[in-house]
Amino acid sequence: MAETLSPIVQELILKAKIMNFQAWFPAHPAASIALFQAADENNRWLSDEELESIAAAAPKKAQYIPVAKQLRDNATDIIDQARASILQKFPGITEPEGALYPEMRAEACWRDFQHFLRSISYAIAGNVPDYLSQQGLHFMEALYLELAVPLDAMTAGIDALAEASRPYIEPSDYDKIKPFFQHLSSYLSHFGQD
Repeated sequence: MAETLSPIVQELILKAKIMNFQAWFPAHPAASIALFQAADENNRWLSDEELESIAAAAPKKAQYIPVAKQLRDNATDIIDQARASILQKFPGITEPEGALYPEMRAEACWRDFQHFLRSISYAIAGNVPDYLSQQGLHFMEALYLELAVPLDAMTAGIDALAEASRPYIEPSDYDKIKPFFQHLSSYLSHFGQD
């Protein structure tokens, strides 16, 4: 039987939006920002057509759109590899008494990996390294603390997503792309320390 989420948790989930698209103007026109926002609000990846429109509207910011496509097209493999890395690094985490037990907790973690990778792909597509919403991160921190999410595993998970992405990114681009992952993992590593 599925566990019912408290009203507090339900409210925090709605407010824990980590992307800050307002800061993307004027580097991106309003129509492009609307495409990013619509994809984020609907928890979906940007389509080829949307990415082409974004590139046409801001060609100086479009250099990493091929990387965003690779992340999108290989997301399942990347997330599977990151999950395997976390299960190896944190043995027993999904077993009884583990931080990601019962199974619904583990599944929520893997969904967050999907969300993180998708959000990072937006930032990469827009070439906006400082893409996080401070307010959204505040609510995400409150949510994670309320649910006793294993912060060390989540932070390691973002690092694992970056490493699992490496085979899909041109070697010359990887060092330029990795900071997009590190930006989020750095914030998560400070959750619960205030």
